[in-house]
Amino acid sequence: MKKILLLTGLLLCSASIYAGGYRVAAQGQRALAMGHAGVAVVNSAETAFFNPSGIVLLEDKINVSAGITGVFSNVQWQNQSTGQFAETDNPMGTPFYFYATYKINEWLAAGVSVYTPYGSTVEWEKDWAGSHLVNNIDLAAIYVQPLLSIKLSDVFTVGGGPIFVTGNVEFNRNINRTLTDEMGDRSNVTVEDSGVTNWGWSASFTLTPVEDLRIGFNYRSEIILDAEDGDATFANVPNSALVPAQNGATTFNASLPMPAEMTLGAAWQMNEKWLFAFDYNRTYWEVYNALDLQFGNGSESLNPRNYKNASIYRFGAEYVASSDFTLRAGYYYDETPVRPTYFAPETPRNDSQGYTAGLSYQVNDKLAIDASFLYLRFKEVDASYDYYQENGQNVPFEGTYKSNAFLPGIGVTYKL
Repeated sequence: MKKILLLTGLLLCSASIYAGGYRVAAQGQRALAMGHAGVAVVNSAETAFFNPSGIVLLEDKINVSAGITGVFSNVQWQNQSTGQFAETDNPMGTPFYFYATYKINEWLAAGVSVYTPYGSTVEWEKDWAGSHLVNNIDLAAIYVQPLLSIKLSDVFTVGGGPIFVTGNVEFNRNINRTLTDEMGDRSNVTVEDSGVTNWGWSASFTLTPVEDLRIGFNYRSEIILDAEDGDATFANVPNSALVPAQNGATTFNASLPMPAEMTLGAAWQMNEKWLFAFDYNRTYWEVYNALDLQFGNGSESLNPRNYKNASIYRFGAEYVASSDFTLRAGYYYDETPVRPTYFAPETPRNDSQGYTAGLSYQVNDKLAIDASFLYLRFKEVDASYDYYQENGQNVPFEGTYKSNAFLPGIGVTYKL
């Protein structure tokens, strides 16, 4: 039982890192409508996130972009041998962003970015077949970044700045597949922590070899969130000397990595009406190889995840339909970082395709309203997680997963 409890905490901690196993790409309505391709596009303060070196290229003195996206996701699981079925009932997620830039002079600009690149809410039916792995999870990580952008020549600009991150997490799962208290209620544990902080950085450049073509590059560093003395609360544990645990709270420590990202892309202004963009993203998920967990009693354990680095290919187009309306559309293919036999239900993350569209409505010379919509379809997969242990033996949890998500978003762009 002691090993089971240790593994329980370990899995809780690992889930708190990625909370659904995928990066939430919703950092700008204009870019999101173009397949979230934006590293070489300079058209608003959204550039502060996608490529800070580009903000010195913005024409106006002050630029502000802000927005919010609703995430409506659904995951279905079925064991083809037993017929058992479950699906998530996830509340709406709300990633947001705020970017502001100020052009100090023709060769120097400053800015600030606030955004939520990691966050997820997954809620399975209570006590479902995989409840020993997860019942529900709620994660949010907020990035805050001051920026500088320097124009070294008419062809080349550089930019970047430090990143401050603060994260919160709540996660619940049953202790094992069968344990209940005297009333028959399933024994479970909830892990909570908030205000976990650390620093990272980003660096970027923009190359403009000819007037209508831009090449952009951005690197965002790996950030490790060290959770210390987080709360782990055990509930419905039977009152028995045979159970080496008690109802109540203890602590846990863990390191929570968020992977580095690299993006390289190009944007081509074909004419006054058409703009095309392509981004290649590489996310260095291998940092999520395994995770050490220390409980308040000094014990530790290790949970294998063995993620692999993964790529995303993004395509987008923009069409200026009139002085009031600009239309956008895009597509991207997102590779999963999860290897076979490591597919856990708190990370229902497989290869996916994203279809996007959106528009901007120019209210006046200074203010525009931006809207986007993303339909995200994950590839159906027969998968398992083989590293949950009972009595020293691996007990695989397997099934067929079907997943999709809808992400409508709204934002504003202001320039002065």
